[in-house]
Amino acid sequence: SILMQRRLFLYNFRNLRKAKGRRETYLCYVVKRRDSATSCSLDFGYLRNQMGCHVEVLFLRYIAAWDLDPGRCYRITWFTSWSPCYDCAQHIASFLRSYPNLTLRIFMARLYFCEDRKAEPEGLRRLHKAGAQIAIMTFKDYFYCWNTFVENREQTFKGWEGLHENSVHLARKLRRILLPLYEVDDLRDAFKILGL
Repeated sequence: SILMQRRLFLYNFRNLRKAKGRRETYLCYVVKRRDSATSCSLDFGYLRNQMGCHVEVLFLRYIAAWDLDPGRCYRITWFTSWSPCYDCAQHIASFLRSYPNLTLRIFMARLYFCEDRKAEPEGLRRLHKAGAQIAIMTFKDYFYCWNTFVENREQTFKGWEGLHENSVHLARKLRRILLPLYEVDDLRDAFKILGL
């Protein structure tokens, strides 16, 4: 089926702060071609990790096979259950540099291993610097995904307890990751002066 089962979506995209047992990454996508002021949808669907290959790399292989027209502009939107790992972020950034006529927006349900001593935050910074627009999913994004990618049998999306609070928490964490390093240093200095 081109649409995801409801239970798969609700389990894998739930924006828990600690998401134990959720080892797969799901990626819902929309590909559009922009012609002046209008846009034309070319494809949509969802993917998941396959046999040791991360879903982001699978999608890049899929879209590279399209032989995109360099004279046209394309916009790809992803909704992912996890943010990209460091290696995937590097692949995506390299891909974006190879396709200057393509823009990528990534909305993420959760941040993948973005603690201080891991490489993933640096991967997200490099991805952002390469031009990808990255954000945490909000209720509006879940609602859109439910109506676009999920076999919902005309049931209305109902958020779970903590959806909004977790989105806000994760968005703040992502914003801190993406802050330019000099701003982070300035904040650390300010906290030291204040004794915090």
